Amino acid sequence: MEKLLPEIKKRGYRVATVKHDVHGFDIDQPGKDTWRHARAGSDIVVISSLQKIAIIEKVDTEKTLDEIIEKFDPDHLDLIITEGYKKQDKPKIEIFRSGVSDKLLSRKEDLFAVVTDVPLDVGVPLFNPENSADIVGLVNLIEKKFLG
Repeated sequence: MEKLLPEIKKRGYRVATVKHDVHGFDIDQPGKDTWRHARAGSDIVVISSLQKIAIIEKVDTEKTLDEIIEKFDPDHLDLIITEGYKKQDKPKIEIFRSGVSDKLLSRKEDLFAVVTDVPLDVGVPLFNPENSADIVGLVNLIEKKFLG
């Protein structure tokens, strides 16, 4: 993700990223105003400045990727890239590291590319994460497939 984003941004595209965390998370800092507002009972806490805005919303159930994407303004985005959401039926680039796993996690029908440190026979283009030309090639593929 960190290698893809600069190349995509260099081409002038507006990008959103969504990270799924199965363990839960907390971006509020104990003692800060937003933390105190949420602790006092606010269901949605917004913090805003000249540079950025963050919205923290309590939810009763985990939201699907489509429900999250509905919150974005499509007029201000060209591309949404997610990390996680392995079970969602969306096009996927899988990051496969030989030292981490022995098999791909994505369903074959969802996969359109693999970033990997080893040769694989999976029927989709492979890209080496350490080769800058491969990163450019992957962004070319994304551009052709989704932004063309």
